[in-house]
Amino acid sequence: MYLPGIGERIKQLRSQRDISQIGLANQIGVSKSVISSYENNVHYPPYDILLKMARLFGVSTDYLLGASGNRSISVEGLTDTQIESVTAIINELREINKK
Repeated sequence: MYLPGIGERIKQLRSQRDISQIGLANQIGVSKSVISSYENNVHYPPYDILLKMARLFGVSTDYLLGASGNRSISVEGLTDTQIESVTAIINELREINKK
């Protein structure tokens, strides 16, 4: 089974959060070599690891698997006012990107 882009997405998300392969491995309970094998598309993460990475990175498993190009932002634990503020910031950034 070939999952295009999964290794690249894992590496990108890890790098964006300034997490080393060892750091990610420790957080999800695998070895550094396992993370390297995922990033190099040698092996693919099983479902339980996919779920752990999705939760850690705040994205959907569909995003990790390349089935969706959309990322999601978890607003769990935020108040309604905070959610409205985040939404306003996102909308402002979209407007800036249109220019």
